Amino acid sequence: PCAAAPAPRPEPAAPRVYEDPIADAPPEYDPFAPPPSRRSRPRRNPARRWTAAAVVAGVSMLLGAGAILYSGAPGIAAGIASHFGLGIGGEAETPLRFTDKSVELRPMPNGSEAFVVSGKVMNPTDAQQRIPDIRVELRDGADQLVYSWRITPENRALGPKGSLDFTGAKLDVPPNAKVVELSFASEIGG
Repeated sequence: PCAAAPAPRPEPAAPRVYEDPIADAPPEYDPFAPPPSRRSRPRRNPARRWTAAAVVAGVSMLLGAGAILYSGAPGIAAGIASHFGLGIGGEAETPLRFTDKSVELRPMPNGSEAFVVSGKVMNPTDAQQRIPDIRVELRDGADQLVYSWRITPENRALGPKGSLDFTGAKLDVPPNAKVVELSFASEIGG
């Protein structure tokens, strides 16, 4: 009889190769070293950054204001100056003049009185001029300001040698007002 052939033996599996993270790591890596402390990293100071940003913004604003003042932009310069309490004039630079000024109290149907200011704006030049708002100031006997308002002209441009009538009225004006002053308001803040 035939003898059975012995069953083939399975070949032993190839040995598994395990990767060693320590052996494969770059030489400067020390797996047993403590984690880096916070003190070894550069500190970020948000207060210092905000302070630096504020200084840069402040210097920029001062340079801008200086450029405006230096360039001679009167309306802008007066507005900035008056905002910070500096004494650069509040009146607009204009050759226009007031004529035929009139002030009166007109009785109203409800029994109150309207304080009415009227007159003309004259352009004595040979060029068209821009008409700023008209500022009306009421002062008491001690020259203290007691009331003020603006009159916006019907037109903003006045031709050469031309004139424009204006009228403005207010109710409930303080009774201690003794003097009326008219001026041209600056474009900003006046």
